[in-house]
Amino acid sequence: MLKTIIICFVIFLTISIGGEVMALELKSPNFNHNEFMPQKCSCQGEDVSPELNWSDVPLETKSFALICDDPDAPVGTWVHWVIYDISAERNDFSEGIEKKEILDDGIKQGRNDSGDIGYDGPCPPPGKPHRYFFTLFCLDAILNLEPGLTKKELLDAMKGHIIQKAELIGLYKR
Repeated sequence: MLKTIIICFVIFLTISIGGEVMALELKSPNFNHNEFMPQKCSCQGEDVSPELNWSDVPLETKSFALICDDPDAPVGTWVHWVIYDISAERNDFSEGIEKKEILDDGIKQGRNDSGDIGYDGPCPPPGKPHRYFFTLFCLDAILNLEPGLTKKELLDAMKGHIIQKAELIGLYKR
């Protein structure tokens, strides 16, 4: 209850002094929203994760999680990346995040739909472009989860903790 009152007060104060309530924003210098991702981020290239950065984070954020998936895959939505327990002090990922369960700073990675840990770049069948949704979640808790979770397991653990989310969509075609 107190948390809700504080949040409402911050929003009221921001609006009353002429400010705007900012929305979480997720960007990449590798590609713009709804534009093509570079080949180096795909199975046809080096299969490196793109550089990502985010801004306008809600004050009550305690940690982040990120999921990347392709809803256009022939078998249904294909999960390319599950990464979580990201510190609230963090506001970016450099290109080419290491493919291991626990990164040096404690960030954890889950299993993609290829069954591997870490980022699994676009590799659609030849034809029309596929969309790759990078979704960043702001959470009101540090979840301290085990490494190796699936997308479903992470979404279940985040229930009731999501404050805000932002999406960046990249396209890729072979």
